[in-house]
Amino acid sequence: DTLWDLAIAEVEKREKNPDDGVKQGEVWEKSLLFMGNKNGGKTTIILRCLEREEAPKPTLALEYTFGRRARRHNTPKDIAHFWELGGGTSLLELIRIPITSHNIRSFGVVLVLDLSKPNELWTTMENLLKVTRSHVNKIVTKLEKTNPEVAAELKQRMRNNLQRDHPDYELVDPFPIPLVIIGSKYDIFHEFDSEMRKIISKTLRFVSHYYGASLVFTSKSEALLLKARALINHLAFGYDKSKSVSVDPSKPLFIPAGLDSLSQIGPPPASDSDLGKIRANTPLELWRKVFEQTFPPKSSRDLQDSKDPAQDTQYAEYEVDVMRAQKNQELEQYKRNASKSWKEMDFDSD
Repeated sequence: DTLWDLAIAEVEKREKNPDDGVKQGEVWEKSLLFMGNKNGGKTTIILRCLEREEAPKPTLALEYTFGRRARRHNTPKDIAHFWELGGGTSLLELIRIPITSHNIRSFGVVLVLDLSKPNELWTTMENLLKVTRSHVNKIVTKLEKTNPEVAAELKQRMRNNLQRDHPDYELVDPFPIPLVIIGSKYDIFHEFDSEMRKIISKTLRFVSHYYGASLVFTSKSEALLLKARALINHLAFGYDKSKSVSVDPSKPLFIPAGLDSLSQIGPPPASDSDLGKIRANTPLELWRKVFEQTFPPKSSRDLQDSKDPAQDTQYAEYEVDVMRAQKNQELEQYKRNASKSWKEMDFDSD
């Protein structure tokens, strides 16, 4: 066999065998996209997962880093690619860059929601997951024509977090790729009124269960960061999945995917008479309307990142900035000259 024959055979073997069954000596390679509220703590969580002692900096657009772990002594190190989407919901079009048909089988999403900003919570979550889901569905549709085996595998994986005998098996709508939802800034959230905490916790439990996602609340506390790290390491490096569960609304939630149920979560937090007045086409829409009665949402426009990155000192480059200033002066001069020339023009009244 030639080198090309061997390479083709290796690719075909990998396509037929899911990454979950990585053999000894092979390198596990996964990718994660972190997204969520602006200033919600995504960078801090990534640095903690990678055990890096760095001060977090604001993320500009889409940033990339990676981590490596060895499963055993004297074995190749597994690789996890970490992408982070900055700007909250203002750069949704960049989601399609890291998620491709080549890595879709080994991709996961980490959605970081700022618990201290409940009025932004649903809008941020809905916009980010909607765009991500649409993009993934387009990839799967294309794979159905080019590689139907992989497409079928992806669809089956969507259901893997719930056993077929789970009472909610037919009632949920799993996200097309693995999803972890992190509620950040629990230290601030813990100071909220108990009824507000209960509504937020219950709603996020429903959303996570409905999407087949894992849910964890975290803060800068080392103990809580370790719990979030455990869920992320499961996706990134294949570490064992935790079986512990914490559903007490007075404590930080920790619910791995598939370990909750609609009967345990209960109905949306509203009276029977109020629920009867709400018109909704899906369970998710019903929960959204109930949640927004207590926490009216901010518009998507309010969540846009209006800060100009060119004015941020952390991206300063002297030669580039001097040239930019010069071009700005030239543009202003052009505008003034153009304005004068238009005023001096004679137009026929006919």
